[in-house]
Amino acid sequence: MCRIFAGQDPERYELETRRMRLNGQSTSIRLEKSFWGILDEIAANEGISTPAFVSKLHGEVLELHGESKNFTALLRCTCLVYREQPAAAAKAQIAAE
Repeated sequence: MCRIFAGQDPERYELETRRMRLNGQSTSIRLEKSFWGILDEIAANEGISTPAFVSKLHGEVLELHGESKNFTALLRCTCLVYREQPAAAAKAQIAAE
């Protein structure tokens, strides 16, 4: 079973650093390429750039919870929530039928 996970292409988990502005402040964010791909997809679905999406998310987190202790972890979990949503919606639709 672990070969499924261990055998994946190392490029998927290679780290990539992107520079962007979060609410006017210049910063660098370092994530695995797979997570950047999902964030790019989310942003495209929202009709905005990835930096604009990340900045918007940062602003909303500040409003709701104050400064995030680990913003990169929040971004990774955002990707998980995004990927889990279609499955949850499909289960709810099946249950309604």
